Amino acid sequence: MAKHNVRLLTSDGGSVTFDCGEDETLVQAAARAELFVPVLCGEGQCGTCRGTCTDGTVASGAYSPAALSAEDRARGEILMCRSYPRSDLEVTVPFSQTVLSSPAVRRDAEIIANDVIAHHTRRLVLRMLPDAEDSRAAQFEPGQFMELTTPTGVTRAYSLANTPNWSGELEFLIRMQPNGAFSGWLATEALPGMVIATRGPLGGFTLHDNGLRPRWFVAGGTGLAPLLSMLRRMAEWGEPHAARLYFGVNHEDELFALDDVERLRQEMPALQVELCVWHPGAGWQGSVGTPTDALSRDLAQASSFPDLYLCGPPSLMAACEDAARRHGVPAESVMSERFQAT
Repeated sequence: MAKHNVRLLTSDGGSVTFDCGEDETLVQAAARAELFVPVLCGEGQCGTCRGTCTDGTVASGAYSPAALSAEDRARGEILMCRSYPRSDLEVTVPFSQTVLSSPAVRRDAEIIANDVIAHHTRRLVLRMLPDAEDSRAAQFEPGQFMELTTPTGVTRAYSLANTPNWSGELEFLIRMQPNGAFSGWLATEALPGMVIATRGPLGGFTLHDNGLRPRWFVAGGTGLAPLLSMLRRMAEWGEPHAARLYFGVNHEDELFALDDVERLRQEMPALQVELCVWHPGAGWQGSVGTPTDALSRDLAQASSFPDLYLCGPPSLMAACEDAARRHGVPAESVMSERFQAT
């Protein structure tokens, strides 16, 4: 079977190369070369491994339109877990060489807290157990996620909401799903002191260094988690970027982490926050509508384009990406992470 040379151009200006046969996906071939392309489902459902093919031809396996639309495909975007080379390739990817070179690590962690924080939403806090070198350190890039496996063998992936730390703390904001296997365990069995397995960090949805370009963050529901991690990092490092956070839910009782958001607003003078409720009650005094509505309004008035960081359900992400295109935001300035209800 013919092999082709694949060159990945990373978000930090670097590149890596590897060989890929026509009978293997780019993700599989990269792993063989000890490169770790961010991937969650591996089945063309989540869109985590999206890249843009700028040179060459690929054959594609089946995938979900929610992960890669026809418009995305027309712009050269591909899902690397479903792409088979038919020539030498050059692919621009939205993650750094550091992400590509960092294998996911399996560690055990102890449950510290499991609290209800809003309608259908919980905050789960874990602490890493010491590794072979007696370290608890939680090392990851803000925006990445972890796989969590219950003692009953159920595995799900959730984004981290906190920042890297030496104490080994991992914070997750989890939407509870009706009849969900992980949700059911979290609601009825998960107790402080219990140990579960973790694997990570995973994912390439991380902050990009584009000078002092403004950063706008759009969150739908628990899509707030990775954006909260990014904003917390900016606050810790005293980054002066002008920033906006659009946080949207369907109903007021689904809002959460507002104390955390308010603390960030006090720590970051350049941060603007807009809470968007699609179906508010009579007493609601914030924005009525979706984050897409607010984003589109502000893009129409912007004097320069920001970097956009989007995280939420696929329908919200598609709507925000469409709004960004309509207002002329360059594709390379739009970073998104879709999540699927599980």
